[in-house]
This record gives sequence, C-alpha cells and structure tokens, in this order.
Amino acid sequence: MAQALVLAGGRGTRLGGAKATAQLAGRPLIGHVLEALAAAGIEPLVLAKADTALPQLDCRVIVEPDAPRHPLCGIVTGLRALESEAAVVCPADMPFLTAGLLRWLASREGALVVVAGAGGVQPLVGRYAASLLPALEELLAAERPMREVARALATRVVGEDELRRFGDPARLLRNVNTPAELADAGRELGGG
Repeated sequence: MAQALVLAGGRGTRLGGAKATAQLAGRPLIGHVLEALAAAGIEPLVLAKADTALPQLDCRVIVEPDAPRHPLCGIVTGLRALESEAAVVCPADMPFLTAGLLRWLASREGALVVVAGAGGVQPLVGRYAASLLPALEELLAAERPMREVARALATRVVGEDELRRFGDPARLLRNVNTPAELADAGRELGGG
C-alpha cells in the first residue's frame, strides 16, 4: 500500500492556533486531507511536534523533533519511518486535495516529484523517495527553504496543465492559513 506523510507540525500562528484541530465544514481541517488519502487507498502517517494539538486520529502519528521548526523536519522524520520506498507528502491544511491527484502522485516515478501552481512550485505536495534521505538531511541541517530543496532535488515538476485533470489547480493547491481563509473554505464546502 502507498503511504503518505501528512505534515501537521506547524505552529498555526496566523490561524490563531493548531491547524489540524481547526473546524472546517463540521470536522477538523486535517480530516479533509485524511479523507482524500483514504479514498485514494493511501495509508497516512501524520507528522507533528510533541506539543501539536491533534484531534482524535485513526492513523499512525509520528512525533518529529522539536527543532528545527521546518517542514523538512517532518518529511525527514517520516521518510525514516516509511515501510515503502516513497511517500506522497502533503500538508494538513490543504482541504481541497483530491483522491485522484494523491493517487496519481503516488504512482509517479522519480526521486522527487512536486506540483506547481500559479504561485510557483509547491514543494509540500509531491512524492518523495526514501533514497533522498541523505540529501534531505543535509538540506535540513542547513535549514534551506523548501522551494530551494525542490529546485535542488526535483526530478519532475507537475504544472497546472497536468493538474487540471484533477480540478482547478488554484483550488487543489489552496491551503488554509488564516481565519478568513478558513471561513472562505467553509463557505465553499457548504459548512460555514
């Protein structure tokens, strides 16, 4: 079975608290991503800091080191725990990711396949091979920005034209960072 690393270790300061537990259309924000992964037949591993508030989850939670506070910390920790050769990576705050897109990403080949939208490369949505661990550990030690990681290691960037088969790329790649974005997503999903 394919596996996914769901990144939930961020502070959520712009949202005013833990993103994973923020309510969106009647359920925790992270629940939308987990539902898409379940529909895709992908086993989720949730990565979070020890102090991250999480709702009750029906999947494995892996506690990542307290430092550094960097998305790559969760990716590296998750890749070390994998039972497969690669994993789909996605953040807990992207409620519009679809099962079709996640399943398709899981089937891609290459060490690192990431997506790109109008805002550029989205390195937190992609397929990461465990073979990248040494390079990722080095980049994490240097605390390199995620877009720089993607530029250095991506074997393939999936652009908007390819993403359109799964829906509107702007919607698919939209994340929730602020109370206003949470409210907008809730209205769109008919729950707020």
